[in-house]
Amino acid sequence: MNEMKNENVNKKRLEKTGDGNQKPILILGGTGKTGRRVANRLSALGYPVRIASRSGTPSFDWNNQASWEPLLEGASAVYITYYPDLAAPGAADAVGSFANLAVEKGVKRLVLLSGRGEEEAQRSEEALKASGADWTILRCSWFAQNFSEHFLLDYVLSGIIALPVANVKEPFIDVEDIADVAVETIINPKHIGQLYELSGPRSLTFAEATEEISKASGQDVRYHYISTEQFSYGLQQAELPEDIISLMMELFTKVLDGRNSHTTDGVQRVLGREPRDFSEYAKSAAATGVWNT
Repeated sequence: MNEMKNENVNKKRLEKTGDGNQKPILILGGTGKTGRRVANRLSALGYPVRIASRSGTPSFDWNNQASWEPLLEGASAVYITYYPDLAAPGAADAVGSFANLAVEKGVKRLVLLSGRGEEEAQRSEEALKASGADWTILRCSWFAQNFSEHFLLDYVLSGIIALPVANVKEPFIDVEDIADVAVETIINPKHIGQLYELSGPRSLTFAEATEEISKASGQDVRYHYISTEQFSYGLQQAELPEDIISLMMELFTKVLDGRNSHTTDGVQRVLGREPRDFSEYAKSAAATGVWNT
């Protein structure tokens, strides 16, 4: 009964924007970690969504502005995620150009997924604000799901997570919380003009996070600290593109320097509850069998 009541309230919230609930909500990166979860939640609440991805039809490509306009046509709002990361060079220019086009097309409600402690990400935030959009910014800490979905999964399955991060703590956030916050901020106009920093409820070192994963999965997974030179060499051996290697080095040698170790209250402010703990994430991920070797 409470879920039905909340669903009705949420629909009224979107109607207050003046857009109605028939126009689709555009989800950039709609097949990614947060995008697909946001899309699923909105669909479950009865909102039409439009998924934008490089493999979609029509496709969306951050490097091809001609692909933006068809997907914006008739949309009521946009959830913006940038590939590969807002820390990448050129991200701010692309986000600013997209936001300007969206406002020009009459799509003013824009929610941006951003990152904590990333200078380029903050430039993207400023570009979004300058567009004249009805903006909300979600500035997030490291995703817990990086250990189970793509990025660090191979490390976990190998039994050794080897990274150039020593005792720096990070308040890993569960992307399920990000998705809950994103949906609330998209459909509720009271969040317009707000910047929320989102983190988990406690900070852990990568070694401590690895211990949680090993305990939850029953697998022997260990953390090894390596030098930045060893890390760079490993990325090169994996034949990753140079721009991705540069991005990874930026994240691990600059952003993970302790500047983001403190927890924040963004989840509580938006949802009125505590964020999920890393141990809860680890148990949920382990239950799917993703870490079984």
